[in-house]
Amino acid sequence: MSAKFLESFGSKLAEQWVATLLTPAFVFWAGGATAGLQRFGWEPASTWFSQRGEPLQIALLVGVFCLIIASAFVVQRFDLPVLRFLEGYWSRCLLPLRRCLIARETKHSQRISDRWQTLKRLDKQSQKFATLNFLQLPEDQQKKEVIYFILQQHNQLHSNEKRLQKLTNQGLKQRLDKLCSEIKDELIQLDWEQHHRPLDNQLMPTRLGNILRAAEQRPLEKYGLDAIVCWSRLWLLLSDAVKKDLQEARADLNTAVRIWLWSLLFIVWTIWVWWAAPVGIICAIFAYYYWAIDAARNYGELIDATFDLHRHLLYQSLRWYLPPEPDKERLAGKSLTEYLWRGF
Repeated sequence: MSAKFLESFGSKLAEQWVATLLTPAFVFWAGGATAGLQRFGWEPASTWFSQRGEPLQIALLVGVFCLIIASAFVVQRFDLPVLRFLEGYWSRCLLPLRRCLIARETKHSQRISDRWQTLKRLDKQSQKFATLNFLQLPEDQQKKEVIYFILQQHNQLHSNEKRLQKLTNQGLKQRLDKLCSEIKDELIQLDWEQHHRPLDNQLMPTRLGNILRAAEQRPLEKYGLDAIVCWSRLWLLLSDAVKKDLQEARADLNTAVRIWLWSLLFIVWTIWVWWAAPVGIICAIFAYYYWAIDAARNYGELIDATFDLHRHLLYQSLRWYLPPEPDKERLAGKSLTEYLWRGF
């Protein structure tokens, strides 16, 4: 039966069918079919299908194929609305929740900033200690300062002070080097987080929203160019290779968003089997935190790099002067944005 079906549709359509196996739509419907078979049993469905004539069986299979394709197409239409929802562009009825989440993000930004400033001070202090010759370091006040510095950083002043006091100068040097490495690693992580967060007055309620908002703000902060206003004009001037990289990054973000939506839709099969809800929720969490977040960072970095390297095309095409000084360029960028938005 299956061989005749594939022959009737030809090799090209068979390839499309195999490709469809890999789509979220197929997984969704396959999960629904599995849930239905578990709920009602395989025997009634098999008996009913085998009692149908061969033309009707083929028609049913074609109908299933069309249903998968149509559902994939419909869900794809919701890529942008779902992405904006995940960014935090919500309706007015969710305004209290939005304010609450933005307040939480503001506190988180403040904690990151405070921790970064603390580590910068510690880094300078550790650099001062790192220049000491520990092999010749006497048991004096200077060594006590180093010990106190290490203990203070680890918040273990009372528990480990005696053990540190017993360390040789070489051992103390190793502990200090390890601490310096930990400080630098954390500073790099905090720098990365700050890079992907917008200004406090531009914070969004979600992590994904903040990453994309930060990417939109960076051209404005560096060059005075509003990314939302200038992007469509700049896009027309980019080479095909640059466009391809941007399109692939955006497609990856859209796919992650689409998987998130399919994962939520999968919960509907809970009407038949209990495991549909945890499977859908776990897949949605994975799609958001381990796919969409990374994809948004990559896309934002590419937008940032595009303005860094190709913004001059915008000035050349519009016959605007691009000042070499950063301060003057920001003013020129704001004037250019105003011109593109309002026409004067």
